[in-house]
Amino acid sequence: MALAKWTIAAGIAALAASGASAQTLRPDQSAFRELFVELVNTNTAYSNGNCTVAAEQLAKRMWDAGFTKDEARVVVVPGYEKEGNLVAEFKGSSKTLKPMLLLAHIDVVEARREDWTRDPFTLVEEDGFFYARGVADDKVQAAIWVDSFIRFKKSGYRPKRTIKLAATCGEESNAEALNGAEWLARNMPETLSSEFALNEGGGGRLDKEGKPQFLAIQVGEKATRTFDLETTNPGGHSSVPRPDNAIYDLAEAIVAVKNLGFPVQLNETTRAFLKQLSPVAPAAAQKAIADLLADETNIEAGKLLSMDPVMNSTLRTTCVATMLEAGHAANALPQRAKGVVNCRIVPGMSTEDTQSAIEKAIANPRVKVTLRKPHRPMAVPPPLDKRILDPAIKLAGEMFPGVPLIPTMATGATDATMTALIGIPTYGIPGIFFESDGGGIHGLNERLRVKSVYDGRDYLHRLVQIYADK
Repeated sequence: MALAKWTIAAGIAALAASGASAQTLRPDQSAFRELFVELVNTNTAYSNGNCTVAAEQLAKRMWDAGFTKDEARVVVVPGYEKEGNLVAEFKGSSKTLKPMLLLAHIDVVEARREDWTRDPFTLVEEDGFFYARGVADDKVQAAIWVDSFIRFKKSGYRPKRTIKLAATCGEESNAEALNGAEWLARNMPETLSSEFALNEGGGGRLDKEGKPQFLAIQVGEKATRTFDLETTNPGGHSSVPRPDNAIYDLAEAIVAVKNLGFPVQLNETTRAFLKQLSPVAPAAAQKAIADLLADETNIEAGKLLSMDPVMNSTLRTTCVATMLEAGHAANALPQRAKGVVNCRIVPGMSTEDTQSAIEKAIANPRVKVTLRKPHRPMAVPPPLDKRILDPAIKLAGEMFPGVPLIPTMATGATDATMTALIGIPTYGIPGIFFESDGGGIHGLNERLRVKSVYDGRDYLHRLVQIYADK
C-alpha cells in the first residue's frame, strides 16, 4: 500500500474482522422506535424549533414509566422558554459509589426543506436507514439514554451507582443561544455532578457496504476558537489604485494563515492512538510514528504523517479561513475587508498562544485579529482510565467480535467542555456505527443505519449497567 494513498481509515480498517448479520425487530425495540420517532419529529433547531417541547415529551414518558416529577424534570431558564432541558436521576443502592452521568443534546443543526430530499424534521425509514435531522447528532443517543432509564424502571433494576441523565439544549447554537449543559454546570451543578460522564463523540465507523471498520471512544477533544481578521482603509475612486488596498492586505493575511503550520503536540490519547495504529500502517508510516512518539519535534516524521488531513488535524492545532467579505462598490477602492478564521486547538495550547501565532504569521499591523466572544471553555482531556476503557473494550469484543476499539481525540467540539467546568471526566462512548462519509451530519439528508441504532442501543444499555454496578 503506497503511503500517499494510506489514510487513518484505511489503516484502522485493516484491524477489523467480521461483518454484520440481519436483525429482526424485537418488541422492546418497537417501544424505543416510538420514542425515537417522537423526539426526531420534534423540531429543535434554534431558528424555529422548541427544545422545551421535546424535553417535556421525554419527561412524560419517564413519568408514565414510574418516575416522579422530582426524579425526572424539565429545567427552563427564565428568558429562554424554548430551550428547556431534561434532567433525571435513578437512585443507586451504594452509599459510597459516586454517580455517573449520561449526557446528550436534543437540539439540532438548522435544515431547509427545499435543500433536502425528504422533510428534515420527519423521520423516514427507507432502504435500511433512518433519515432526518438529528437522527445521528445527537437524538439517537438522547433517545437511548431515556429509553434505558425507562427499561431500568420497568424491570425493577436497582443499580449500585446512582445514574444521572441530562438531555440538554444549545449544544449546536455556537453561542447564539443558551447552552443548557453550561448553564446547568454553572448554576445547578448538583444535577450533573458525577464521577464520570458518557457523552457523544465516540461511536464507530462502517465501510460503504455497512461492514464495521472500528469502534472509537473519545478521550479528549480540541477547543474551538474563531478569530475575525479585519483591514480598513480610506478607500477612494477605483480609477486611482493604491498599494495599501484593504482587500490585498486581507488576501495576504489569509494566505499567511493557510501557510501557518503549528507544531505537532501529542497528548496521552493521541499517543495511545498512534501506538494502536502503527501495526497496520505501511513500513514508512510505522517508522514515522515511532520517530514521532520518540520525539514529537521530529519535523520529517510529522510532515510525512500529516499527508493525511485527518491525521494532520489530530496531531496539531489547525486554523482555516471560513468566511470573507469586502468592499462596498464595484467602482470604489475597498474601505473594509473582513475574514473569519476558525481554529481547533489541541489540549495544552492556549487561546492567547494561538492568536499570537496568527498575528506573527500575518506580520501586518494593518490587519487586526480579534477573538470572537462568547466561546466555549477550553477542553480538558480526561484520563485514559482503565475503569472506563476496559469494560467498553470487553463488551465490544462480545457484541462486535473482531472490531477494534481505539481511543481518539475529537477534532470537533462537544459539551464535554461544559462538564469539565465542574471537573467531570467525560468520554465519547462507542457503540453506534456511523457512515464512512459522515452520514450527512450537519449537512444534507442526515442518515443512520437502522441496524446501527438497534445494535448501539443494546451495547449502550448493557454498558451503562456494567458501569453502574461497579
